[in-house]
Amino acid sequence: MKLTGVGLYTFHEASRLTKIPIRDLRRWLDGYSYRDKAQETSVSVPPLWKTELAQDEMDGITFHDLLEIRFVQAFRKSGVSLQTIRLASRMARELFAMPYPFTSRRFQTDGRTIFASAMEETGETELLDLVRRQYAFRKVIEPSLYHGIEFDQNQLATRWYPSHRSKAVMLDPEVSFGKPVVADGAVRTEILYDAVLAEGNKNLVARLYEVPVAAVDAAIAFEESLAA
Repeated sequence: MKLTGVGLYTFHEASRLTKIPIRDLRRWLDGYSYRDKAQETSVSVPPLWKTELAQDEMDGITFHDLLEIRFVQAFRKSGVSLQTIRLASRMARELFAMPYPFTSRRFQTDGRTIFASAMEETGETELLDLVRRQYAFRKVIEPSLYHGIEFDQNQLATRWYPSHRSKAVMLDPEVSFGKPVVADGAVRTEILYDAVLAEGNKNLVARLYEVPVAAVDAAIAFEESLAA
């Protein structure tokens, strides 16, 4: 596949950006195996979906995978099983005719019905009441998950501003392979942050990389938030 314009992240980078443990990311997107002691056999569990890099056998994920796993994390925190999430993802992909349905705007309105159907099929009925109530479902799919995501005319995510209070930092798969950059100047936040540590002067760094001092401040704040 064409590797430009899709965003490229190692699992370590994805973990830093989403605060999801690498072990969980790999279980969700690589699949895993376990030993069934009763049957004395090894059971393979497939990934929740086939990532954009799977066909190239690259050990990493893309921009759309990155955004989608944030929704998986929200479902898991609410007690939804991986079996139901996998089924709901497949049902939504087929219904919406798009590879990454959780991130789409349509999921905000139709996701509740899809998850109710998936739970009925998997027998996960203890959460059905929560899912059937629109208010309760909206608490699971928090507005913050969609905050900062920009969509194209096909309702596919095209850009993400991860900071809730500003648009100073963005992730755009068309820019710097989707790595976090300052919006004003498109320089990677990591580069600016490391430069400040090396030079000890943010004003000098701003001049060296031809970006506003405010952009350097935003890069510092963002990188420190990832380390927190």
